Amino acid sequence: MDVAALTKRFGEQFALANVAFDIHAGEVLGIIGPNGAGKTTLLEGVAGLLPMDSGDVRWQGRSLPVAQRRNSIFYLPDGLRPYQDQYVARVLAFFAGVYRAPRAQVALAIERLALAPVLQKRVRALSKGFGRRLMLAIGLLTPQPVLVMDEPFDGFDLRQTRDVVHMLRELAAGGRTLVLAIHQLADAERVCDRFLLLADGRVLARGTLDELRSRTARPRASLEDIFLALT
Repeated sequence: MDVAALTKRFGEQFALANVAFDIHAGEVLGIIGPNGAGKTTLLEGVAGLLPMDSGDVRWQGRSLPVAQRRNSIFYLPDGLRPYQDQYVARVLAFFAGVYRAPRAQVALAIERLALAPVLQKRVRALSKGFGRRLMLAIGLLTPQPVLVMDEPFDGFDLRQTRDVVHMLRELAAGGRTLVLAIHQLADAERVCDRFLLLADGRVLARGTLDELRSRTARPRASLEDIFLALT
């Protein structure tokens, strides 16, 4: 998938300015930047939920119209709680039915996200962490080759984050493409293959950690060090 020169303005303010990147099957791309950098706007633009002023999203070399993006891209926004009055088990069963996911796939999603203790709870009663686990489980049930997630580690403790990192790497190893907006830079280093660094809606740099280290002449720098050096 190629994202070409996405631009979005709100009045005179640029939320995105000619943002471009590409991503390949089985790769994990981290969208990195502070609050207000344009991460969520970028994800919503790629998913087709927010109209862009200019730019394009291409799939295998061809323009991917907004109306067709739902066939290739599934977007998990931050903070969403679907069907708050429904039980967790029913929400999972609903999405499994929509996407024709077999029972074994549903059981695996429940196991991976440790959702068994809350299956009979209503969505509105879930903690922040369990609410996030539910959203990730829904993502596991979807068939789209590109999974786009806004802050996938929000609400998790250290052990839970480690488990989710392992799960996401397994998804990528199976050929699924992941685009993740992450503000925890240490977590981003552990899960991502490449990075797109944003600030004020503009691309500061993109590449692997080694490529970013080379660009900043900091051979042992962390992602945080690199970001601070570029801003």
